[in-house]
Amino acid sequence: MYTVSVDREACDGVFACLVRDDRFVEDDDGLATFDAEAAVELERTEESVTATFDDDRRDDAEQAAAACPLDAISVEEAAARDDAETAEAEP
Repeated sequence: MYTVSVDREACDGVFACLVRDDRFVEDDDGLATFDAEAAVELERTEESVTATFDDDRRDDAEQAAAACPLDAISVEEAAARDDAETAEAEP
């Protein structure tokens, strides 16, 4: 499992990601988001949108991230993200 995150503050609606990975779509604000039906889990905040996937398309997501001229997309192992959140929550 892996997560793909879009930094909504960095995203400018260039949409180079849509060409590389069809799970990316345009949201109502003109920024990149994900097709909710393709994701296992989808979390959206004002600052970011993060989707968790359990498929064999990580390479597509990494190509989309590499194509983003604003470096607004990151791809991580789902466990690595969970570990980072746990570390941040600890006193």
